[in-house]
Amino acid sequence: MEITFLGSGNAFAADGRYWSSFLVDKKYLFDAPPTLLPHLKQLRVPLPDIEVIFLTHHHGDHFMGVPFLFLEYLYMTERSNDLYIVGPPGVREWIEDFADRCYPNITRDAGYRRIYVDAVPRKQQQAGAISFWSVPMNHVKESMEAFGYRAKINGKTVAYTGDTMFCDGIIELADGSDVFVVDCTYNEGCGPEHMGLDDVKVIRKRIAPETMMVLTHLGGQPHLDGLPNVVSAADLKTFRF
Repeated sequence: MEITFLGSGNAFAADGRYWSSFLVDKKYLFDAPPTLLPHLKQLRVPLPDIEVIFLTHHHGDHFMGVPFLFLEYLYMTERSNDLYIVGPPGVREWIEDFADRCYPNITRDAGYRRIYVDAVPRKQQQAGAISFWSVPMNHVKESMEAFGYRAKINGKTVAYTGDTMFCDGIIELADGSDVFVVDCTYNEGCGPEHMGLDDVKVIRKRIAPETMMVLTHLGGQPHLDGLPNVVSAADLKTFRF
């Protein structure tokens, strides 16, 4: 499995990091920040090869790159294969409306189908060739739904918390994963609205020791001394597992 981070930072672009997002095997995208399109082009990712986009929640640093991808497919890069977009319930209405507000009529027919899949908690679901599973996360629950995802890709399992405070669903999400991408916004302590290094230490003790943890949505560079199988993401860096 190859995981490339398009960005590794929080909403404030701490330390000059780009907004957090990653691509698995150049086909499966987890979150879509505003910098999505230039980073995909910088990495020379064939844009029609992207098969599935997993969106964790409605905050701008996690989805605002999607309209620019639609724009690219409409005018610059021909696409014919289906594009699956997974997200919280109502994802079709949310994304299509937002895209048309960015560029009127951008959602008109462009020679491919956009197939939206509403995440259903704790149910095995399918998006194209990918089987995935979702768990609600604890992130600004009073204003939106946020989901973490676990997906089986090419014989490996990757899980991703998206943005969240610590909750039992995180341990549930990590079960059986080879790679676990985890929100670590705070270099020490924890909360509000996100996890920090204290939470990472708890998670590391409670999940399988062989699961590799990759920290993202960083507010700085956490000190990982003594934490086995834990690494920090970095902008435009590729990890191979």
